[in-house]
Amino acid sequence: MTPHTFRRQSLWGRKHLLALLALPVLLLTGLVGNQARVHAASYCQVTYTVVSQWPGGFSVNLVLQNTGSSTWNGWTLTFTFPASGQAVTQGWNGNFSQSGQNVTVTNASWNGTVAVNSSVNLGFNGTWTTSNPTPTNFAVNGNACGGSSGGSGTPTPTPTPSPTPGSTPTPTPSPTPTPGATVTPTPTATATPAPTSTPSPAVHVDNPYAGAQGFINPYWAAEVKAGAASVGGTLGQKEAQVANYSTAVWLDSIAAVTGGTGYPTNLAGYLDAAEQQAASSSLPIVITFVIYDLPNRDCAALASNGELSVSNNGLAIYESQFIDPIAATFSQAKYSNLRIVTIIEPDSLPNLVTNLSIAKCAEANSSGAYVQGIQYAINKLHAIPNVYIYVDIAHSGWLGWTNNFQNAVTLISNTIKGTTAGVNSIDGFISNTANYTPTTEPYMTANELIGGQPVRSANFYQWNNYIDEMPYDIDMRNAFIAQGFPSTIGMLIDTSRNGWGGPNRPTGPSSATDVNTFVDQTRIDRRYSRGNWCNQPGGIGARPQANPAPGFDAFVWIKPPGESDGSSTLIPQGPNNPTGKGFDPMCDPNYGGNAMNNYQPTGAMPNAPVAGAWFQAGFDTLVQNAYPPF
Repeated sequence: MTPHTFRRQSLWGRKHLLALLALPVLLLTGLVGNQARVHAASYCQVTYTVVSQWPGGFSVNLVLQNTGSSTWNGWTLTFTFPASGQAVTQGWNGNFSQSGQNVTVTNASWNGTVAVNSSVNLGFNGTWTTSNPTPTNFAVNGNACGGSSGGSGTPTPTPTPSPTPGSTPTPTPSPTPTPGATVTPTPTATATPAPTSTPSPAVHVDNPYAGAQGFINPYWAAEVKAGAASVGGTLGQKEAQVANYSTAVWLDSIAAVTGGTGYPTNLAGYLDAAEQQAASSSLPIVITFVIYDLPNRDCAALASNGELSVSNNGLAIYESQFIDPIAATFSQAKYSNLRIVTIIEPDSLPNLVTNLSIAKCAEANSSGAYVQGIQYAINKLHAIPNVYIYVDIAHSGWLGWTNNFQNAVTLISNTIKGTTAGVNSIDGFISNTANYTPTTEPYMTANELIGGQPVRSANFYQWNNYIDEMPYDIDMRNAFIAQGFPSTIGMLIDTSRNGWGGPNRPTGPSSATDVNTFVDQTRIDRRYSRGNWCNQPGGIGARPQANPAPGFDAFVWIKPPGESDGSSTLIPQGPNNPTGKGFDPMCDPNYGGNAMNNYQPTGAMPNAPVAGAWFQAGFDTLVQNAYPPF
């Protein structure tokens, strides 16, 4: 079965710059969820975050920070579960043991040394019986870290509000149910141990998001603040909170790198802003850029077609005028203390898997422009020690069918193996970039039988092997490791718009025995079709967070909430479309659909501006439907 090209996006398309606001820098580890933070000025700080909870099981992230006056040369963490029946079943980045309700964790061989003001990340999966309250008596090396406060772990029929809503729909100690998974996931950090304390400049760490603070884009945040002020009231107060979260910056044209019409600053301007944030932080700043300007870019869509063409020397221009200036800027010594993450060319290689019947995609394939362009970008960026590379793998609704999955793994693997450093040239992969696919469907699994038929056979899923992102990512990761990639590769999921909360969110599985009725009443993904990608009325999802589950480096916000996917009607180039963005009928709420969305309504919100421009009504909807809610 052939899936479709589902996501389109770009950077700004803005006409006016807003005054910058004083904005806090956001810690990526332990942002939301059941969280207890304990303080001791003289020795330690511990953050305990319930990442996900389900009947009888839960998953926790722990961050230990050295707030003392000397380096820890070895550490032992102790705490006591408040309720009988709470137990650790699997831990990572430390050696876990339990006696009764008392838990002891000692450092692994690679993370025992923790400098002053540095931190170490660890976590565990556990089980519980009657309740799951948060521990309150943390101590490190016998030094109490103080009292604590946090949410109760008491179960409810719906998943606890956490960075991974409903991430485990079945009662199992694993936070990532994986129908059809070929290998049991293991924590990334335990495969090839790496230090988790704050590195010195230009040191390449295993997970750039761990123990780091996320860059706050001041231009996007100013738009969020202005929009919140215009709305006012309770909704405006909720919207204002969004400005405190880290989002990616889209480099979607040469002008985005050098500075030009429609862009608030250039690449160096963003890096300088990150340096300013780093000056007031004791932790490294991680700033994420989307590299997005291949010739014949996004060859199967119109809203985000690029400026370069294969037929007009596009590959040479891409290399010399786009990638080379990016690499030169990243390489400047003054930015060497930043962790610079790059997301490589969304939609590109996946289009070569499924859309070669489209002329622009066939040309990108036959010319080698996509493969050669990506290899060039990886080679240039991998040579910079503080740059991290994640390659786009589309999403489960696009490549989840067996043939598409295997063909994508082969194409992407061969592309990366063709670089100078081969499989060691990248840090991992990212899925769901600027899309709406849920991280996890909390109330059903792909192979669950309803009336004798598997959930994935429903019309909405069309026999796709995956109904959500986490199982897809785990199997993708395992498939790449089987292709020879190191077991340290980590996965990213864009959770900026896949929360699907609000009043229409189901609170449990349907009782229907017809598989289509069951799926339509049970799925949190409320789109008419998984092929719908433009300005959907989804909801902001899990907040940015490092190490949300084994094998996952982070949940990230790649598509800044509030930026349009494309205009609802044709907008000619001019004041409202300074960069000449195209019009795609999939952004038209009145369009009847096509083969790419099974001829369903588009579900696109009306009155949207061009791709990348601020869309206040769309932002209102995303905040109102956020899950976890603000």
